Amino acid sequence: MSTLTSFTRRSFLVMPLALAACYNRKQIIEFVGSTMGTTYKVVAVDHDGKFNASEVEAAVNVALTDVNTSMSNWDANSEISQINAMPAGVTAPMSKDLAQVMQAAADVNAASQGRFDTTLGPIIELWGFGAKGTQSLPSDQAILAAQARSGHANTLNLMGNSVQKSRSDAQIYLAGIGKGFGADHVGRAIEGLGLTDYLIEIGGDLYANGRNPDGLPWQIGIESPDPAARGVMQAVGISGMGLASSGDYRNFFEADGQRFSHLIDPTTGRPVDHHTASATVLAENAMLADAWSTAMLILGRERGMEIAAQHNIAVHFVDRPVAGTQVGFKVFQSEAFKSLTT
Repeated sequence: MSTLTSFTRRSFLVMPLALAACYNRKQIIEFVGSTMGTTYKVVAVDHDGKFNASEVEAAVNVALTDVNTSMSNWDANSEISQINAMPAGVTAPMSKDLAQVMQAAADVNAASQGRFDTTLGPIIELWGFGAKGTQSLPSDQAILAAQARSGHANTLNLMGNSVQKSRSDAQIYLAGIGKGFGADHVGRAIEGLGLTDYLIEIGGDLYANGRNPDGLPWQIGIESPDPAARGVMQAVGISGMGLASSGDYRNFFEADGQRFSHLIDPTTGRPVDHHTASATVLAENAMLADAWSTAMLILGRERGMEIAAQHNIAVHFVDRPVAGTQVGFKVFQSEAFKSLTT
């Protein structure tokens, strides 16, 4: 009989760092809220003092409603929920936004050798990391059955602005890319108002443009994965790009002395078991940073660095100490990451 313990931590792996106090607070528009099962934060610099927070917040709420209406798995009437409810072989049209996200997901899936997969729901549920939230150790037969219901190539046929499911029981979950797209979409809404210096954070996924109130690129802290000394491992300045981190140390369970991460490798149907604790990705937008940070963590640092070199991915890995050694956490950065942060 297995002894099982569950651990879930919800704080973020990246965080905007505090601003200096040498600016006029009247020029700062800042507010927080809830969306997509998590929280969001908006900070914008209004140099001329011509905007009010309610005007900006209204535009942000419209943008977030757009994303949820299209991509929320918790809204039975959303686009993605209606596609999930369809039988196999039916062609479903997709909105421009959903088509963009689905194609990006398919592109990252292919480039990462299948490690990023929006159809992994059956396997995630099997291990108890989905909506049911009951962790368990599945049998080999159950894992194989769940894998048969998963996989982009096995379950989906993308055709530009439309999609077909190859299996009626295939399910698409956009949590690993939708928050990033949401940050990008909110940024476009804010720019539509005329604001160009802003930071959007949704559940730890970020998009930043222009400069912060101190006139610097937006300063973001990458968290240390050490539970005994949680803090900022490195600060990076970003502008005109997205940033996202994935870690295997916040949501896991233990059974019979073994640790099982919520990050599932689609090629095995099992939680990752390498030494990489976190992966942080910088990309041209938050959508790609979101997807690639997940893919890179599932790949692990060794294979991830190879793929990062092939596809010019800016990634920052943190490997945990190897048992029995005195070496602490180690940082590895791709050439693309170094070039963007030095």
